[in-house]
Amino acid sequence: MDTAALDKLRSEALALSELERAKLAYELVRSLDEPADADADAAWDKEILNRLRAIDAGTARLIDRDELRSRLEKRLSAS
Repeated sequence: MDTAALDKLRSEALALSELERAKLAYELVRSLDEPADADADAAWDKEILNRLRAIDAGTARLIDRDELRSRLEKRLSAS
């Protein structure tokens, strides 16, 4: 796509309502993802159940929200 066509498309997209832009952005980002792994949902379900069992058993190492925020800020500042 040439620059003029891309500029026109961008202009038209920015003229959309906020909700329409959000829907468009979602679809565009989703289109960049690799094809879904057929086993991914089952694997995530299993992982979630394993983590919940660890929490219930008291074997999971939990952190509070402040610690999570601190770790995330460190990772983001390192990027």
